Amino acid sequence: MKASALEFRLRMWIQVVIVSLGFWSPWLGAQDFSRRVSTLEWLALELSRTGLMAFRYAAPVVIVLAALVAGAGMILRVWGAAWLGYYTVHNAEMQAGGVMTGGPFRFMRNPLYVGGWFIMIALSLIMPPTGALFTIVLMAVHFLRLILGEEAFLAGKLGEPYREYLRAVPRIVPRLRPALPRVSGRPTYGRAILTEITAIGIFVTVAFLSWRFDNELMVEGVVGAFLLSMLVKGFIEAPIATGVFLVSAAAAWKVFHLNAVRTCLIALGLSIIAGALTPKRKEKA
Repeated sequence: MKASALEFRLRMWIQVVIVSLGFWSPWLGAQDFSRRVSTLEWLALELSRTGLMAFRYAAPVVIVLAALVAGAGMILRVWGAAWLGYYTVHNAEMQAGGVMTGGPFRFMRNPLYVGGWFIMIALSLIMPPTGALFTIVLMAVHFLRLILGEEAFLAGKLGEPYREYLRAVPRIVPRLRPALPRVSGRPTYGRAILTEITAIGIFVTVAFLSWRFDNELMVEGVVGAFLLSMLVKGFIEAPIATGVFLVSAAAAWKVFHLNAVRTCLIALGLSIIAGALTPKRKEKA
């Protein structure tokens, strides 16, 4: 059941496809997206129908709970990424530099995946109910496959020290009292915040924009956070190519008044050329 190296390499795009299908929910037919009931509204309606509380109270309860889940996911993602480092979290290949026992890794082995699943639960509340169920289940399977794949890889590369870590720290459910001592280290919270903009954006969308009950606005917030995170990632990994893309896209759009498709194609082509001509930087831990 463990993920293959190809699945690990494509993990971000697999998640994008799952989330896109959750929002689109093609099995519901070609009805107007703006008229679809979100899971957030559906849960509030169902809670009010039980007679436990009126809808005007049920909706805030659901939003607050969703914000708490999103907040927990955001904290785990930023905390874990700060300790692991950007080039480990976002590397296309599995990394085995050593056994990480700092920060959240003292309490659970996979805080990034657990945090990611929490984020997906919160995000699914903007989807239709069946799309939310589809997303939560598939993401759980996907994350579990990635976890099993990474654990098998690390056990093979690191040997007995990692097996001792497996015995001491639970996979998903955290220990309240860690079995491992504190370790010295310098977590990079600044870069972690920059590279976890998607998780932060989902938290902001659920915690603040949900009160507007405007599904299109919430989707725009999530998409905007994702695009901003991709832009930041581009400047970290390929600053020259990313700069060329932005400048050429702005020039094609504003100066030459090209349409969106031609603008993107020209900017992408120029950025690829710039990337090919730029010397490769060595990855840092």
